[in-house]
Amino acid sequence: MEKLSLKNELTSNAYPGRGIVVGKTADGKHAAIAYFIMGRSENSRNRVFVTDGDGIRTQAFDPSKLTDPSLIIYAPVRVLGNDTIVTNGDQTDTVYDLMQDGSTFEQSLCTREFEPDEPNFTPRISAILHVEDGGFDYSMSILKSNNGNPDCCNRYTFDYENPIAGEGRFIHTYMHDGNPLPSFEGEPKLVDIPNDMDEFGELVWNSLNADNKVSLFIRFINIEDGTFESKIYNKNA
Repeated sequence: MEKLSLKNELTSNAYPGRGIVVGKTADGKHAAIAYFIMGRSENSRNRVFVTDGDGIRTQAFDPSKLTDPSLIIYAPVRVLGNDTIVTNGDQTDTVYDLMQDGSTFEQSLCTREFEPDEPNFTPRISAILHVEDGGFDYSMSILKSNNGNPDCCNRYTFDYENPIAGEGRFIHTYMHDGNPLPSFEGEPKLVDIPNDMDEFGELVWNSLNADNKVSLFIRFINIEDGTFESKIYNKNA
């Protein structure tokens, strides 16, 4: 698979929607996460990321303008032991709760499907990172309608064992802007991951469409000891 420029993938797409990037830094020392949200409507743009324990949640920037919280207010990131769960919806809680009861990441997501936002039927994208005893692996998932047909849910899981240093995978909800919005297609894209967390954050944030970007979360997890650093970018600051 050709390695793509994450900057080019973002700058060339005015509306990838919500996106997850996971990978390993070039020096092999950190697991890297980026999760961003975008919006076209006032309701979607009226959000910020805030810290919630070891994870984050979305909340309304101006509560008086919040019209429908059902698909925009959720916890995108939660931590369960040595696992970090990252998703674009309330399936974060589904994975967290069911994994506590012994289910796997994939089994947990089999209880969910794409979002009920006809006519887009936005895919649910998810990732889980496992960092333990100096080792790191991750998985990514997408749940999507069958080419816009809501009668069928197509489920794809991609597992990355012992990922290569300097490489990551990028998955997002929409191929590009449109009406209805076309769902992501294919495998998560192979992209570069830099060593520096601030460089990574600035690259993603500055490459997202200025009108449509809303918030970005960045985290670097030390693979040796599991400690982490995070940073949040909010357009509504």
